[in-house]
Amino acid sequence: MKPVRIISARGLPLDRSDVDTDQIIPSDWLKRVERTGFEQGLFSEWREDPSFVLNDPRFSDARILVAGPNFGTGSSREHAVWAIQQYGFSAVISPRFGDIFRNNATKNGLVPVQLEETAARKLLHAIVEDPSLEITVDVEQCVVTAAAIGLQANFSLDGAVQKRLLEGLDDIGLTLAHSEAINRYEANRPAWLPVLS
Repeated sequence: MKPVRIISARGLPLDRSDVDTDQIIPSDWLKRVERTGFEQGLFSEWREDPSFVLNDPRFSDARILVAGPNFGTGSSREHAVWAIQQYGFSAVISPRFGDIFRNNATKNGLVPVQLEETAARKLLHAIVEDPSLEITVDVEQCVVTAAAIGLQANFSLDGAVQKRLLEGLDDIGLTLAHSEAINRYEANRPAWLPVLS
């Protein structure tokens, strides 16, 4: 996982609420055995509609997804996070997230930015008006800015989650950070205990 400190990019306005993981990545895509190629399935049923925002060339270089409330609800589906990241998004901004989605996002380096609803709505409308609007998500300071519209909004991250994102630590990386303690334990472990070989 790569460290994430500051994301400065354009946004894509997904003006829908209660977007669940099955809408983010339909279940047909869960049959894949690789962990790649999920960007093709991102919102694939909605993308059949030519007017869907992901088909709008004005937002083709957007790297921040700005959504309505309750984004990522529904079943636990890590594939939803993979699809969003593989499409090119580094952060998702919403007034509320599904708990499991938020947890999966942070463990994979996708930044879930929960803003107060008025700020999130202002940002979403501003992107619709000006697709070139520059948005900055500062993970270290936990602040979102869009200078052109005078927006500066704080968001919160659990301290452990913030550290994970800033240092680029997935679950394996977190474990390896304790390798000295693990090695000490293993060196002093009684010989009569079973071992894996």
